[in-house]
Amino acid sequence: MPSWIGRLPKTQLDWSANLQTLEGHTSSVNSVAFSHNGKLLASASSDKTVRLWDAATGAALQTLEGHTLPVKFVAFSHDGKLLASASEDETVRLWDAATGAALQTLEGHTSRVNSVAFSHDGKLLASASTDNTVRLWDPVTGAALQTLEGHTLTVTSVAFSHDSKLLASASGDSTVRLWDPVTGAALQTLKGHTSLVNSVAFSHDGKLLASTSDDNTVRLWDPATGAALQTLKGHTSLVNSVAFSHDGKLLASASEDCTVRLWDPVTGAALQTLEGHTSAVNSVAFSHDGKLLASTSLDETVRLWDLATGAALQMLKVSERLDSISFSRDAQYLETDRGLFSLQSSSNPSPSQLPSLRQIFVEGDWITRDREKLLRLHSNYKVRSSALHDNTLAMGHASGEITFIEFKSYLE
Repeated sequence: MPSWIGRLPKTQLDWSANLQTLEGHTSSVNSVAFSHNGKLLASASSDKTVRLWDAATGAALQTLEGHTLPVKFVAFSHDGKLLASASEDETVRLWDAATGAALQTLEGHTSRVNSVAFSHDGKLLASASTDNTVRLWDPVTGAALQTLEGHTLTVTSVAFSHDSKLLASASGDSTVRLWDPVTGAALQTLKGHTSLVNSVAFSHDGKLLASTSDDNTVRLWDPATGAALQTLKGHTSLVNSVAFSHDGKLLASASEDCTVRLWDPVTGAALQTLEGHTSAVNSVAFSHDGKLLASTSLDETVRLWDLATGAALQMLKVSERLDSISFSRDAQYLETDRGLFSLQSSSNPSPSQLPSLRQIFVEGDWITRDREKLLRLHSNYKVRSSALHDNTLAMGHASGEITFIEFKSYLE
């Protein structure tokens, strides 16, 4: 094993083909998520359990039992004190993230729960279900606060505004709905899309809401009034996702038509069409300083774009589908659901800049660095889900096990 890779926890040198594997789940791992401080990892499995792990050592901390059908999604509160899990058993469960204690079983949905989201202030939890409803809960007491009814088909996405004063939901019924998350009052039904709405996103100042749809458009709304502000046309196939720049001056959309489009969210003006991908674009992310945009595609590449000019800066071949992407705060790295990319141009950066982590990815049966095959994953450990925090990669496997790989920040 290369000296700059460590296994968690530390074990003898004659390590097996299993790498460092966290055993415990007895069926596929569907989701893994780090707490916001990176100290804990949660895994959700079809074995009906959630497991908590120490992200620093790889130690198994807790097995959270209670769900009666596969667990599909887990999310930590922003302060890291609570963990919520969503299951096919129609329930949401709340757990103490520090001890693993079962705090509450949130019952009320009458079909599978698709996802959960905590408000940014931690006072509310929203759950979205194929029963066509959104439910609001008090995450401290588990009290059912509101059932938000109105959608006529499955709820695909929920998002809180950054001030936690508004909740938006997207649905297969072609509408977006705005709710007062405190009272549960239906504020607005945003109509205009003519097909399933895939995602919703608030601008960071909360003054705009964007929605994407299978009708090939992005729509912009005033979340305070529900007024339709702009219909952004130009994509020739369904729009998968959308993101605002942190200063709110740009909007990017990712589409099945293989392009990314940049828009002025205030005027709705089309600014750039970023062409280069050869298959559907899944997601987009802005760097925190607003200078760069990254996009991921089914063509197994990540592309970097100069937002001032729309010029393509780099194409990073990853040989894997990427479904999510984000920039580190200093824009030195891209964190994806399959691994870590360094954006440093220097071939000899300083030790403090993690020289060993130029391009770490899970590609098929291999963990690779800069396209070089490093560690082969046994066929029993095919990666189903993964999460990255700093220099630790966690992988959930179809076998029901979790593997941690730690990449050291300097060469020994």
